[in-house]
Amino acid sequence: MAGTDDHTNTHGGSTADAGKGAAPGADPHVRTGLSLAATLLTGTVALYIALVAFGNITDFDTNQQFVRHVLAMDTTFQDPDLMWRAITSQPLQDAVYVAIIVWETAAALTLAVATVLWAIGPRRGGLARARLVSTIGLLMILVLFGAGFLAIGGEWFAMWQSKNWNGVEAAARNIMVAGIVLLVVHLPGTGGRTGRRGLSEPGGK
Repeated sequence: MAGTDDHTNTHGGSTADAGKGAAPGADPHVRTGLSLAATLLTGTVALYIALVAFGNITDFDTNQQFVRHVLAMDTTFQDPDLMWRAITSQPLQDAVYVAIIVWETAAALTLAVATVLWAIGPRRGGLARARLVSTIGLLMILVLFGAGFLAIGGEWFAMWQSKNWNGVEAAARNIMVAGIVLLVVHLPGTGGRTGRRGLSEPGGK
């Protein structure tokens, strides 16, 4: 029995060595499950933001009015101390709206690419790249709805004061979803070159 153990360790392919390359307490099935979860969640967010962009393009007028009213601050409390922030130029308002659509489209394409990379990553060893591209796309969403809608729209243009044109709650939901997916993408069990190397190096010394 002892000879068998020595033989196994000599070839470096023992179960113990294999276990050192995985996250503590994890097994290959858990890693595969988390990678699948990252794939599906990234794809779901990609589909969602793609439909949002598509809706804004095909039904341009609806959210055009939303952006115009938010920037004009015409449905807020009309506080003179705040109204100097308002943007009343319609060409400038529409330019902001178009920029939002372009940003949404870019985020959707980025996350679509990330979804494909997650899907083919296990076969081609590209999980680290999938994680990177997912991170870029998800951060784009967080910037759009966090900095754009919550901070600039909600606070600077006092969108929270409006009863009819208030997108604060919707923005918060989008931030929550993107944030959760970002956390899942960065869990150690989702794989990726960096996570495996960092755990396997001590066992190789």
